[in-house]
Amino acid sequence: MIQHFLDYIAIERRYSPKTVLAYTNDLRDFCRFFGWETEAFDPKRLDENDIKLWMIDLLEQQHNSPRSVKRKLCCLKSFYKFLLRTGQIKKDITQRIISPKTDKPLPVFFKESEMEQVAQIHADEDDFDSVRNALIIQMLYQTGMRRAELINLTDKDIDTREGQIRVFGKRSKERIVPIGEHLIQQIEHYQDLRRQLIAERGESIDAFWVRQTQKRLNKLTINQLYTIVRSLMGEVSTLHKHSPHVLRHTFATTMLNNGADIRTIQTLLGHASLASTQVYTHTTFEQIKQSYLSAHPRARRKK
Repeated sequence: MIQHFLDYIAIERRYSPKTVLAYTNDLRDFCRFFGWETEAFDPKRLDENDIKLWMIDLLEQQHNSPRSVKRKLCCLKSFYKFLLRTGQIKKDITQRIISPKTDKPLPVFFKESEMEQVAQIHADEDDFDSVRNALIIQMLYQTGMRRAELINLTDKDIDTREGQIRVFGKRSKERIVPIGEHLIQQIEHYQDLRRQLIAERGESIDAFWVRQTQKRLNKLTINQLYTIVRSLMGEVSTLHKHSPHVLRHTFATTMLNNGADIRTIQTLLGHASLASTQVYTHTTFEQIKQSYLSAHPRARRKK
């Protein structure tokens, strides 16, 4: 049963290998709590109370965070929905199970002044690595792409004539993201330098993002991308996190603060649910709240 479900989410639902692995581990641990191997799983031997006991054990004995337990329960609920839909069970015992409450932290983002600073620092450099690194920052900031989406870009995905990029998101879902004239110029400049580098080294490489070593040219990896972003943004920002995902948050927050419609931001980010995008409205409201408390004389706390 479990293997059929894992095959289903991997092949038909096209979940990422990382998600499939997480579901595999969660369901294996769930079975082991009841003393079974995954092949011996029998839903007829479990009821709603068993699920509750498993959750209590995760929280109190294994000291999992509420967020972690919520994720594991989400996996189990998906599994039981699959069993019900395929006729392997007549009742979904997870349907009435409530997930533990979690505090959802607001996304952090870079200030617009910091983004201006990082653009100026590397604006006039003509070194290949510097141009590439500056372009990475600007593409993440100006498109809101995830790091995996960025690293897997090809030249065919980028249409500088039409001013747009084709992005393949989660489950290979395609979306089109527009880009501005300045970013188009940066992309074309990087492509020119890359062509020169390939010609000079007499090599052939089918990748948009390229890194050079003493031996050969290679495709840039996600870890190297993360290192580049952390290094450059660390020069201008005092935030604790300097990841590519913070630039994605920055893109969404900047768009919202400058009047973009929430539905437009949802489309550009590739969010399946509007609820995922609405977290940025809370971020913006928190900014407004802090400005109000610091500026309005009646809102200030008396010393």
